Amino acid sequence: MSDDGETPQNAYATTKTAPPTALRSRSSHASIFTERFFGAFQWEEFACGCGAAFVNISATYPIYKMIFRQMLHGTSITSAYAQLRHEGLSFLYRGMLPPLAQKTISLSIMFGVFDGTRRYLVEDYRLNDYGAKVIAGVVAGSAESILLPFERVQTLLADSKFHQHFSNTSNAFRYVVAHHGYRELYRGIEPVFWRNGMSNAFFFVLREEASARLPKRKSVSSRTAQEFIAGAVIGASISTIFYPLNVIKVSLQSEMGHLSEGSWHACKRIYRERDSRIGNFYRGCAFNTGRSFISWGIMNTAYENLKKLMHKQPQIPQIPHTSPISSSK
Repeated sequence: MSDDGETPQNAYATTKTAPPTALRSRSSHASIFTERFFGAFQWEEFACGCGAAFVNISATYPIYKMIFRQMLHGTSITSAYAQLRHEGLSFLYRGMLPPLAQKTISLSIMFGVFDGTRRYLVEDYRLNDYGAKVIAGVVAGSAESILLPFERVQTLLADSKFHQHFSNTSNAFRYVVAHHGYRELYRGIEPVFWRNGMSNAFFFVLREEASARLPKRKSVSSRTAQEFIAGAVIGASISTIFYPLNVIKVSLQSEMGHLSEGSWHACKRIYRERDSRIGNFYRGCAFNTGRSFISWGIMNTAYENLKKLMHKQPQIPQIPHTSPISSSK
């Protein structure tokens, strides 16, 4: 018997019952966190982001394809246009399904995860608004990176040297996975991760600042124009700042099968290949800025209008009250 009157067996039994209590406590905390965190998410934000992306991609894919050729080959806009014209209309929208699928899901995640994460940080942790926006933007951008396989296949389908290898999106997916494994679909993840996280943080901070500081327009047309211009200027500026990361990503993803080089090594290689001039990293940037201006203007306007539509309360018709005396007459 021990000094406190408890047998060793009883002491052992006591120590054995403690872990389940701790596990239940941890499980309870995890359950509360899950409930609070995911409870902050609103499905309307996901739906609005999805709809905005659909409208945008349908309108701007041909412009993207010209920019892609400039990124990949370092050619002029006239040369890229000549390539697409020579290939014909049948190839113009080739590869559109991956960006359409990727962007609808991506923007859905971007707006939905940002709003839910920001709401959770502000309401549960009392984090200041700017800090919450930055963290939520990085979290949303990181979550978007799981969709990289769509960008990977889009690159293969848009590159002319792979035209004879893949007939469509599903064929490209099957070929890559069968011959090189799932890891090949995530080639170029590093520049995408940095691009998504930082650009999202900048976008949401600037977008909400513009929304708060710009004058409130009463007419629908002036309000729509302001939403378009605000989204367009912010999106085009951010896209231009992070354009070199897209160049590195496209360069990495234009190869297949062999060991992928790191982002920094790819950056130095592209620098040497383009006459050791930093300005040559921005080949196609002017056209990309124009596309981003239109693209983000459309997305911001579509998102805001879809959000207003979803949050609009249905008007219940007012039934005029009639007294029993008047009704009897």
